[in-house]
This record gives sequence, structure tokens and C-alpha cells, in this order.
Amino acid sequence: MGGTDRTEPELARSQRVLRALLVAGLLALGLYILSGFLRALVWAVVLAIALWPLLNRAHRRFPPGRHNILWPAVFTGLVALVLLLPIGVLAVEAGREAHDLLAYAREAERNGIPVPDFVARLPYGAAAVTEWWNAHLAHAGLAHELSERLNTTSNRDLTRSLGAGLVHRVVLFGFCLLALFFLFREGDTVIAQSLRASHRLFGPRGERVARQMVASVHGTVDGLVLVGIGEGFLLGIVYAFAGVPHPVLFGALTAVAAMIPFGAPLAFGLAAALLLAGGAAVPAAIVVAAGFVVTFVADHFVRPALIGGTTRLPFLWVLLGILGGVETFGLLGLFVGPAVMAALILLWREFTEGSEEPA
Repeated sequence: MGGTDRTEPELARSQRVLRALLVAGLLALGLYILSGFLRALVWAVVLAIALWPLLNRAHRRFPPGRHNILWPAVFTGLVALVLLLPIGVLAVEAGREAHDLLAYAREAERNGIPVPDFVARLPYGAAAVTEWWNAHLAHAGLAHELSERLNTTSNRDLTRSLGAGLVHRVVLFGFCLLALFFLFREGDTVIAQSLRASHRLFGPRGERVARQMVASVHGTVDGLVLVGIGEGFLLGIVYAFAGVPHPVLFGALTAVAAMIPFGAPLAFGLAAALLLAGGAAVPAAIVVAAGFVVTFVADHFVRPALIGGTTRLPFLWVLLGILGGVETFGLLGLFVGPAVMAALILLWREFTEGSEEPA
């Protein structure tokens, strides 16, 4: 009887160890199988978190049916539309400009590309730039020479690899939308299961960390995406009045660039350079001045209030999370980085400010 009492705890302990090893092995195998789709899945989670308050508001106003398909399909379609609309606009604009580009290419083939007028107005190096331009770009047969240089084996391989990469990204985009639809549809169940799992694994602290990370995603979306769209809208109006070519496209480009720290100056700097190349120095100066004013107000007042106010996270750590996240995960790091920083700061505050717990 005593031997049985001694072996039962050992048997239970060995079963727990084996069960933990089985779970770890299956988890590692699952992550390996999904490794090519993890970024798309995380994007779906970020989009679902960001749009969940709007979906809940729609559910309260117009309750879903038994199958809960309508609202998830509507919100997923809106996400696809928002992401694909800029690409469609670019395609339409490219189609409109195709005729002029072909005519310009024929003229460049016959007579070369003449030296632009703004080169003569350069304060320094005008003679050197003119000499280089005449030697390389201002002679006839330029298009034929460029086609021969590009028609090489390495460039053909590069074109095939780019095509395969484009197909792969289209597949990932479709998977992201599919995952987003099911997250919208089964979101309540996923939230309840996630909170229950975090509470069982980490106690109340795990639930607080999860809620803090979700709040960080909401604050980052408000502080980066919405503020970036606002910057693009305001500067798009400035572009239109200043005479920047294609002000709508430049406004959209500015909105996307403004979502990345220090990215907006590149967009409105390019717009100002185009105006300056056309001899419009005063409008170019107005674009630069307006761009710096808008970005200064957004980066120093609006964004810290939106992001830091939501997460109680100092804006320095928000900025470090954004920059480090972008460097590590690309655009996805815009949201993952601040969420991780918010969780770490919460744990640090609980560790340093909370009451001591007995060992």
C-alpha cells in the first residue's frame, strides 16, 4: 500500500511533464507549419482589435442574425476596399498617363531627353550636371540602349522572382481577409477563451497585460493611422492650392508616410521638389512650411495625447516601440512594438509600485 502511495504522485508528475512536452512539441510544430502565414494572421488580429468597437456598435444598433455573417462580411469588405482603393486609383492614373508616357518615350528614342530647365538654375554644379546629362541621356536611341541593358538573364530572373513574390503576397492578403472575417464572426468566443486562458496561466496579471496590449493597439491606430490620414488630408488641400501635380495621390502618399515617424517630410519634400523643379519657388516654400507646421502639431501634441493617454505610456517608449517594431517586423511593427512596450511598462509598474507578495 505504501509503495502504491509513493508511485501515484510520481506517475502524476511524469504525466504532467509528458503532457507539457507534448503541448510544447505540438505548438512548435504548429508555428512551423504556419510560419509563412503568421504575419498575415497577426495583421488580421490587429485589424480585428482596431475595428472591434465599431463592430460592437453596429451589432448593438442592428443585431446580427443567427449565423452572424452580414456584419463580418461588410467590415471585411470595407477593409479590403480601403486597402485596394489606393492601388486602383494608381492604376487608373497610370492608365490615363500611359498615352503621354508612350509619346514621351518615342520622342526620347528619336531625340533623347533634353536637359531640364531647372538644371540651369541650380546654385551649384549646373555645368557638371548638364555635361553628364548630355553624355548619357540627351542622345537618340536611348530607349533601345536601356532595353538592351535590361534584357539580361539576371534581370529576367529578377522579374520572375518579383512575379512569384507578388502572387505570394496576394495569397497572404486573401488569407488575412479570410482570417479577419472569422475573427469578426467568432470574436466574442475568441475573447472569452483568451481571457480565460490568460487567467488560468498567469492569474489576474495576465488579463491586465492582455487588456493593456489591446488598449495599446487602439491608441496606436488612433495616433498613427487616423492622425496620418488627417495629415494627408490637410496637406492634400495645400498641394491642390500650391499646384502640385496629382494632389490627391500626393495626399494619399503623405497619409501613408505620416503613419511612420519622420516619414511625412519625405512626402511633402518630394512635392516641394517637384514645384521647385518647375520654377515655382514660392509655392514650394509654402508646401514645406505647411508640412512642418502640420507634422509638428501632430507629432508633439496630438499623437502623444492619443497614444500615451490610452496606454499611460510615455511617448518616448511609444516612439522606441514604433521604430524598433518597424525595423524588426516591418509595417506590422507599427502596432506590435507599442503593444509590447505597453505590456513591459505595465509589468514594471506593478513590480515597482505594487505591494510585496510573499514568496
